[in-house]
Amino acid sequence: MTAISAERRTSLVRQTLVALGLAAGPVVALGFTRFAYALLLPPMHRELHWSYAQAGGMNTANALGYLLGAASAAFWARKGGGRAAFLWSLAVSGAALLATAATAELAALLVLRFAGGFSTAVAFVVGSALASRVAVGAPLRRSASLVAVYMAGVGIGVIISGLVVPAALSSGDAGWRTGWLLMGVLAVIALVSAWLGARAVPEANGPHAATLSAAQIRHLGPTFVWYVLFGAGYVSYMTFVIALLRSHGLGASTAALFFVVLGAASIVATLTVWGHLCGLLRAGHAPALVAALVFLGVLPVLLMPPGPGAALLSAVVFGAGFMAGPTAATVIARRMLPASGWTAGIRRWPAGRG
Repeated sequence: MTAISAERRTSLVRQTLVALGLAAGPVVALGFTRFAYALLLPPMHRELHWSYAQAGGMNTANALGYLLGAASAAFWARKGGGRAAFLWSLAVSGAALLATAATAELAALLVLRFAGGFSTAVAFVVGSALASRVAVGAPLRRSASLVAVYMAGVGIGVIISGLVVPAALSSGDAGWRTGWLLMGVLAVIALVSAWLGARAVPEANGPHAATLSAAQIRHLGPTFVWYVLFGAGYVSYMTFVIALLRSHGLGASTAALFFVVLGAASIVATLTVWGHLCGLLRAGHAPALVAALVFLGVLPVLLMPPGPGAALLSAVVFGAGFMAGPTAATVIARRMLPASGWTAGIRRWPAGRG
């Protein structure tokens, strides 16, 4: 009995460490490439003399890349294997971050934001499928907990961005270049953790690993529609909330604190609540609860008098809910599809995230 318990504990620890290694994917893909732009947008907008249309165009380029990357993620996983697709896409993301620090040309930045969006989508989608396979055959609650560990990487990336980017911006003129450079260096370092995690996950087997049947697509349809709308809403908030807070007169230190609190709330809620809850709730209940919480999290910065209190309240409530969406989507894919179809199932949802 004791030996069995010790063996089980060892297996649980190993699985958690594998999920943590894979979590380097969302650290880079979303925490750095996607969400750090919110902190870098105000100084880039000011110093590069962008119009609001040009600033929004950067986000559109990233979103378009993300849509195409999410749509093709299953193809890349089938073509080269899930582990290779995950690691190569993270490498491209790191290169795009480094290159963004090297140019101020709008056309080049648009191309780099597109490339970053494409590669991060592939990394996040394929990484979600890898995280789902860390404990194939285990109870759904255990697998959901491991997926939550993977998703917690987003919060970790947001916290790192909230600490590193403001420090870079204080370095003087063109501090935004230093911000992108540091994100790129950290992304390259994170590849080691991602490689260690990915090599411990078996490749998916099955002749239909990259496709879904018509019946499966119909089954997933309502969740897909929910996730597109959910993604469009929360990505808009994450992109422009810092600019909104700065327009309300809040300083750089408050904006940085907002990012750190949001990331911390995401980590705590994802690990302690959503990983377990998404494994227990019926498929449609988890998305509904997530959408309601994220909606409530947006309201303080829109309806309350501007100030640090409204900003931090929004950071806590929104942060506690926004990564529960991908967690719920991944758990639903694992519940409704065979293991060989998880990458194809998961990729139908993150398209809404760009």
